Amino acid sequence: MGTVGTLRSAGVRAGDEVVVPAFGSAEVAQAVAELGAVPVFADVDADSYCLDPAAVADAVTRQTAAVVAVHRFGRPADVTWIREVGQRHGLLVLVEDEPGARPEGAGLRREHARYLDGRLSGVRTPEPATGHIYEKYVVRVPGNGRPDRDAFARALRAKGVACRVPVHAPVYRIPGLRRDVFLPETERAVGETLALPLDGEMTRREVQRMASACNALGGLLQPAL
Repeated sequence: MGTVGTLRSAGVRAGDEVVVPAFGSAEVAQAVAELGAVPVFADVDADSYCLDPAAVADAVTRQTAAVVAVHRFGRPADVTWIREVGQRHGLLVLVEDEPGARPEGAGLRREHARYLDGRLSGVRTPEPATGHIYEKYVVRVPGNGRPDRDAFARALRAKGVACRVPVHAPVYRIPGLRRDVFLPETERAVGETLALPLDGEMTRREVQRMASACNALGGLLQPAL
């Protein structure tokens, strides 16, 4: 049915507010706007990059009709607490997978992720969580945010590692969805995160080479937090 159809069938109408993530794909916010409802952006949890239940609670007003949570990078959102917030305020709560999520190959991705967790230095590795399928292996590059992260990414690509910036801007800065807000964890995540290639078809040797390439760039970085 999709986000628009589900919200419409649940009675969400034009002018209603729908709380959505500020970090990640714009598709959910665009679907809300397509319905004529108002996307209200909430901050993310620093570890999961999914909606922070406390931020959701802070965003609720009398006009709020629903919350749409999205699993991010293969890590599940904190659905239990978000649903508790929804029940407290009488809101519809939708939970969606990230667009393009691929559950196949999750076992080998988890195995590679465990290796990287123990091998990488100089970057902050993802926080492990039950049900995490590591759709993307997203690290944080410490330092001065975007400038240091981008310098690290350029140096890593020069070593043959096809890393990429997973989110280039908060959704509230995208044309057509702009809002005059500043959400600190979202801003920090946009400036610090980097997705390392992690495919179920990668061999352990390829993962080892990537880890070595990352660790060789430790001199670019401040000590990991």
